[in-house]
Amino acid sequence: MTIADTTLSAFLQGNDSVILIEIASVKGSAPRQAGTFMLVSRDHIWQTIGGGQFEYMAIDHARAMLAGTTAIDSLDIALGPEIGQCCGGRTLIRFSKVTPAIADDLKNRWQSEEDAYPAVFLFGAGHVGRALARAMALLPLAVTVVETRRDELAGLPESVTSHLAAMPEALVKTIPSGGSVVIVTHDHALDFLIAREALARQDLAYVGMIGSQTKRATFAHWLSREGAPPSTIERLILPIGGSIVKDKRPQVIASLVASEVLHAIHRFGEAAPAPFGHDHPASQDRA
Repeated sequence: MTIADTTLSAFLQGNDSVILIEIASVKGSAPRQAGTFMLVSRDHIWQTIGGGQFEYMAIDHARAMLAGTTAIDSLDIALGPEIGQCCGGRTLIRFSKVTPAIADDLKNRWQSEEDAYPAVFLFGAGHVGRALARAMALLPLAVTVVETRRDELAGLPESVTSHLAAMPEALVKTIPSGGSVVIVTHDHALDFLIAREALARQDLAYVGMIGSQTKRATFAHWLSREGAPPSTIERLILPIGGSIVKDKRPQVIASLVASEVLHAIHRFGEAAPAPFGHDHPASQDRA
């Protein structure tokens, strides 16, 4: 079994016979929620319905359908000790041979999910900015990197949008509501300009800046001189990444900040329904 590291369209184009495995319903605790899907061909799989033994059972069943040895199009699986899992819930899984119409529907659904990804604007593509771009490119986020230096935008992940801007702070107003701002530029004065614009908005999930408590105090003083109310600084995360882990390597900072941003986005959109295929963190039991 090979996991295909490719796009949905590429997988569908590269495999003649494909079975769609979709979680139709969930009762109790389960690794993924209803609507989650994966694709299985004779030699490859694309995406996951949660891993564990129940996924292996689903893959085996899909390949039996491809081989013509079964026509059963659903499995109701109890996620208990009898299959080596302890989630405790049940999942109803449906199987469909992918037709051109189903393929088009899947592409539309996947595109709709990607279009709903929260926007994260990374201002700065130095060591930390690039590490952040690589970390966040793996997450369900729409990542944009903004830089004043053209050379720093080279080599970013393909899924990341890059923007060369002489005045990065002017782009803050283009960030969709619910978006996040992470400020990691090479210039403290530029950091302050971007942060001022971001904090002037009340509809962003997260505004964070790399730096120290001294930098925070300096920025607070600058904001005061600019006439901003004292409460403005309270919405700024500075330093970013928390204070528990002291490791300052860019990759470590990126991991901590990515988690911090995801948490902020979750808090901001708690009341909104999850996009297609997304999971609540509490349901990620692989045992």
